[in-house]
Amino acid sequence: MAEEQQERPSGKTIAAIGSVPFIMTFGNSMLIPILPQMESKLHISSFQTSLTITVFSLVAAFFIPILGYLSDRYSRKVVIVPALILYGIGGLLAGFAAALFPKPFLWIMVGRTLQGIGAAGTAPIAMALTGDLFKGSQESKVLGLVESSNGFGKVISPILGSLVALIVWYSVFFTFPAVVIISITLTWLLIKEKKKEKEPMPFKKYIHGLGSVFKHEGRWLIPAYLAGATCLFALFGILFYLSDMLEKEHNIMGAGKGLVLAIPLLVMCTTSYVTGSQIGENKKLMKRLIVIGFTLMTIAYVSLAFIGHLTLFISVLAVSSLGTGLILPCVNSFITRAVGKERRGIVTSLYGSVRFFGVAVGPPLFGWMMGWSRPGMFLSIAGLTFVIGLLALFLIRVDSGEEKPSGGKRAKAYRNKPAGLIRPFGGRQKAGS
Repeated sequence: MAEEQQERPSGKTIAAIGSVPFIMTFGNSMLIPILPQMESKLHISSFQTSLTITVFSLVAAFFIPILGYLSDRYSRKVVIVPALILYGIGGLLAGFAAALFPKPFLWIMVGRTLQGIGAAGTAPIAMALTGDLFKGSQESKVLGLVESSNGFGKVISPILGSLVALIVWYSVFFTFPAVVIISITLTWLLIKEKKKEKEPMPFKKYIHGLGSVFKHEGRWLIPAYLAGATCLFALFGILFYLSDMLEKEHNIMGAGKGLVLAIPLLVMCTTSYVTGSQIGENKKLMKRLIVIGFTLMTIAYVSLAFIGHLTLFISVLAVSSLGTGLILPCVNSFITRAVGKERRGIVTSLYGSVRFFGVAVGPPLFGWMMGWSRPGMFLSIAGLTFVIGLLALFLIRVDSGEEKPSGGKRAKAYRNKPAGLIRPFGGRQKAGS
């Protein structure tokens, strides 16, 4: 009981951790409303404007594993705080370039590249930090809050971007350093990391240990990565389609469009929070919710292939977002507990990298499928979510709840096993859980 009290997270610590992924979501979502103005003011093509989104996501996906390793070797805050600073500097560079240079596009891309590197040290490292600081049901609850913070950022950032752009279109870039200062302050002052009990392992041994993680845990870890990437791929793809449909078919633009786009995101955000607060350490429930979530997504996408009425379309899309909100906190919890503290940063960072690739691929692939066939687009995505749901059903094998030995030689041998691996889906658990 005393241990549980000690591990109970304070509201200030949760707010500080939640601010990190909240800031990250601004990187792409706030720019979406200003892309048409950027294209017009800078006299560039729509492909060039889309690069401001794609470059950010691809750079982040590439650097996430590198910063994940550094966070394991040194500390989470040592990575998060400089990453946030770089994120803000990238925004300043893009903003001043747009305001002062006659041909600023190249410098805007440099700024977006710096922001992508900075974003790589935010949400995935925050997940690892949560696993370091909290255990059991408290960990699941905070991970749910982290995912909700991510979703809430997606909800408000397009609306905020539209309002800030009323000043001047490039003022959005100056918003990034302004909000980053808040997150840096909260992270530095309110998050107290536990001291490392032993020296960081050599890089060669670290990589060997990481390889053993995937050798022993790849059966479930890779499908879990795919589950998270599929959710983000489908979410951003369908938002891209919905944004286009609202403007071209229903003449809904500006803040009104932002409010409509916020509906499925708000459903996902709320569901993520409730799911994270309820799942605790119940792995059977987590697996069940993942399968249910993909079932809801599959049914929703099949239905959307044949729905034209806007209100009904949004309602069914909300069902898909409900499924996403059920899946992500459960997958986050499993992956965060997949390894011990020594390699948690790199494993959660690889997961974040895969999620970023899903975000980067979603809009262009949906754009191509929109020109091919609307029913074919939705049925194809339904097929994907159905397959990933089957992988979750058959490859996620929840352990039988075997208790750890409490004493004697077997307990001593159990405790002396190498830390770093657990088996959340099947077989016996290893030390470090």
